[in-house]
Amino acid sequence: MSDTQTILDKLNAFIERDKFSTSAWEERGLNPSEIEMCSTLQNLFNDCAENLIEATNSDFKPKQLKSILKRWLDSVNSSDYDTEEREFICDYFDQLSKIVSVDFKDNLNSWLYGKVLNTLFKVTSFFKGQEKIVETLSQDCNRCGSKLETFILRKEQGIPDYSWTIIQCNNCNEFNLLSTGPNIKELRFGNYKLEEQLPKTEYTEEQANTRLEQIKYFRKK
Repeated sequence: MSDTQTILDKLNAFIERDKFSTSAWEERGLNPSEIEMCSTLQNLFNDCAENLIEATNSDFKPKQLKSILKRWLDSVNSSDYDTEEREFICDYFDQLSKIVSVDFKDNLNSWLYGKVLNTLFKVTSFFKGQEKIVETLSQDCNRCGSKLETFILRKEQGIPDYSWTIIQCNNCNEFNLLSTGPNIKELRFGNYKLEEQLPKTEYTEEQANTRLEQIKYFRKK
């Protein structure tokens, strides 16, 4: 079987899959999102895969395939989805990029975590590989006391301590405030998820804590 046919078979199998079924959500330990949203995303990914099939049949180059993925990713407004939904969306774009052998990680990191954060330092919590940890930052969760660790993979002088980060403990789902400090080029999250980043040029520590309390209140309602 030719490489092209293998790609086409994988893309067709991707289209046939019920990507946002109840079981697909449950496999991620999540409750299903609204049916209308799931249907919209299912159609979006199927249309994207159809475009990739057409491009593959036309012998498009990797740069052109990447442009197709970027166009479809840009059509999804990340603010319309919560953290778990955004990660689910990134998973499927990552799968499509690997089928057509396109490096799409930076695009997905920017969409998932924000362009500014991704420019200042590469976040690798979503794309985990073999990493050398040069330093580990740790703080206790305010509710359950779990260790919320941040693994520093690379440091570089001159990178500012850009933002306060609101994170969510994987153990008890409590929201906490994190500040990693300067000179961090690449990191990976430990036992937590990123919820929101607050630029230090706009937020004092007191204002960041106020925002933290707002998130705690409104997310629990």
